[in-house]
Amino acid sequence: MSRVGRVTETGIQHVVVGRVRRGLRVLREDLCTLRSDPLPPSLWLRWLPHGLLCLVAFGVTLGATAQLGDTGGVGAQLAFLIGLAQGAAVVFAMWRPVPAWWLSTIAMVVGAVEVRRQLLAGGAQGFTWPWSAAGLIGHMAVLLLLTLRVRTRVSVEALALNLLLTYVIEGLVGAADFQPTGLLAVILLTVVVVLGSALRGRREAKAQLVEQTSLTAEERARRTLLEERSRIARELHDVVAHHMSVISIQAQVAPHLVENPSDELKENLEGIRENALEALTELRRVLGVLRSEHPDTADPADGPGGDSGTGTAPHTPQPTLDRLDALVENTRAAGLTVRVDVDGERLPRPPGVELSAYRIVQEALSNVLRHAPGATATVRLVHHRHGVDVRITNSPSTRAAPFSRGAGHGLLGMRERAAMLGGTLRAGPTPDGGFEVAAYLPTSPPWAEAPTPDTAPDSKDGSV
Repeated sequence: MSRVGRVTETGIQHVVVGRVRRGLRVLREDLCTLRSDPLPPSLWLRWLPHGLLCLVAFGVTLGATAQLGDTGGVGAQLAFLIGLAQGAAVVFAMWRPVPAWWLSTIAMVVGAVEVRRQLLAGGAQGFTWPWSAAGLIGHMAVLLLLTLRVRTRVSVEALALNLLLTYVIEGLVGAADFQPTGLLAVILLTVVVVLGSALRGRREAKAQLVEQTSLTAEERARRTLLEERSRIARELHDVVAHHMSVISIQAQVAPHLVENPSDELKENLEGIRENALEALTELRRVLGVLRSEHPDTADPADGPGGDSGTGTAPHTPQPTLDRLDALVENTRAAGLTVRVDVDGERLPRPPGVELSAYRIVQEALSNVLRHAPGATATVRLVHHRHGVDVRITNSPSTRAAPFSRGAGHGLLGMRERAAMLGGTLRAGPTPDGGFEVAAYLPTSPPWAEAPTPDTAPDSKDGSV
């Protein structure tokens, strides 16, 4: 044989030996254990299965003792010990299935060896061999309890060892003048393992279904909580942030409206403006926590994350377009020139449409105050039969806008409100350098023809 052939053969031998060693190690880990695995009580019958198994163990003990002693020719004491071991294995399997399987297997092998000696001596002619009927029933119960509580691989390994012992004892060793039970044992034990594996798989599937149902319920609750927090965050942003922005602008503009303002007045107004800006900063941090999916671990420095919500807070004021004049007057008091145009006959609208239209106007005017100082704004409402067209347009700013700490949720909130109602919103710069927000909020029916706003592409300019 060439050197290459010898090297190849040696490599194959190493591979085979390695696989055999791994297989024996796995087999030892699976079947050489004293791990406790108590049989749980039944859901409805509680301890009835345990009682039935004790009755089976008692019957196996009596039956095996009688068969081995009376028909098998085994001595009374040895027959009783073998029968007692087989019955005890059934009871033991309710707590430690693997050791109980070993006990039952050893008892059956000892009984088969002793009966074979009697068969060869002519003292047990026609006896069922190698396994007695009572011993086979007891071993089936033990194997079933094993299969129900261990992995399928372990139960298959136990079945394979039982089948191997059956073949060796009956097929290779053999005896004389007996009724063979090897084939029957192979069939019955295989059926027991298949049935036990099916029942165990069904039980695991039910457990996974219950777990999945629980996770789904938790996820639904979590999503509901996030939507509620996002809804609260949007309402806080729309109501509080608007008024704080107006306070800041008024405090900044007030010194220019008084001739020769005193230093004390300037200092107080500057303090008001700084406090308003600090309050806005803290408010946006709170909004960031409310919008965050994990508020307990959210870092305020990371900025708030958006999350869509639905509806409006049930215990907060619900402004409608009836309060639009007050909103405009408040904005004019902050130094912004605002013109309002209303076209069409105003019809009764759903509260959600009224609230969303008001909030969109409020947010758009706040953006003009913050990002377009010196500009003029036009609010135009067109009442259609099946909806409301809202447009807020501002001219170019006349001076540089001050630094804004906005987080960019203004346009996001407006889009969420429009989308919630099935409407549309577009925001972007105008050809003359200004900015326009145009939204159409439908009421009913959904197939009503809506006017298409002539707007430019979306832009983040002017967002809060």
